Amino acid sequence: MKQKLISVLISGFLLIGCLTGCNNGDVTSSGTEGNSPSSTTTDPSSSEGENSGAETSAPAFDFESKTVTLNSGYEMPIMGLGTYSLSDEECYNSVTALLEAGGRLVDTAHIYGNEAAVGRAIRDSDIPREEIFVITKLYPNQFANAEGAIEEALEKLGIGYIDMMLLHHPGDNDVEAYKVMEQAVEEGKIHSIGLSNWYVEELTEFLPQVTITPALVQNEIHPYYQENDVIPFIQEKGIVVQGWYPFGGRGHTAELLGDEVISAIAEDHNVTSAQVILLWNLQKGVVVIPGSSNPDHIRENLDLFGFELTDEEMERINALNRGEKHDWY
Repeated sequence: MKQKLISVLISGFLLIGCLTGCNNGDVTSSGTEGNSPSSTTTDPSSSEGENSGAETSAPAFDFESKTVTLNSGYEMPIMGLGTYSLSDEECYNSVTALLEAGGRLVDTAHIYGNEAAVGRAIRDSDIPREEIFVITKLYPNQFANAEGAIEEALEKLGIGYIDMMLLHHPGDNDVEAYKVMEQAVEEGKIHSIGLSNWYVEELTEFLPQVTITPALVQNEIHPYYQENDVIPFIQEKGIVVQGWYPFGGRGHTAELLGDEVISAIAEDHNVTSAQVILLWNLQKGVVVIPGSSNPDHIRENLDLFGFELTDEEMERINALNRGEKHDWY
């Protein structure tokens, strides 16, 4: 507990030291544990365009609490469940399995068509709402009416508020849609906001146009597509990085899990290749949201703290990078 308190205090001092552009809105602690802010951030009503990308410090993971403190002041779990391609019933059962196994981070999106199933699983659990962190996303075809889209997400989820909302990928009216999300933060409908599938060029253009610095950027990241230039670019702005497709996705999972380098490291630690890949991400400061409908795999994907990858092992995995992107985002 003392270590966690020290970690939170350090995070608070780092946040105070950030430039105004790091702030993600006024957030006042509710006094509850879980996802409530660990510090109070500054008023984001400063002049537009301050977020020109000034460097701050990379957000530090707390491996004891298994959380990271976002620049919005809220704590987010560093591992959870992705629900892409899960049908309503699969999604409900998978989220239920995650929560029963101790996982508290769920990633969904409008385009997945399963926000209602995520919300139902959360409501049917006996876990306090504030302990669960839910991410959802607005798709570009919603940007023109972002206010209505936010209300639709709130209604489908039915969990009171949204912990994190992202723009799913760049598109027409993305800046305008983001500003609507900023307003929703002010109104308490959303706690934190961010972006998905934004890279160096896109972020360089986007950040000066908004007031609240994104708390999270979510991109494709796996050993064959490592984004070694993008990850530090994002982290140095005080923004957390989250990876989707950690196992390669869409027809590439078997190849990646069977990679001889990863398999050898897994054997040395008496763990699975999946666990090695997920811990490799965490040790790089990348939050993981592997998707699965298998309760055993969901439990396995959360069991990441009984071993540690050495620097040499990290380098061996880093050497697997092919710059091989497996989806178009």
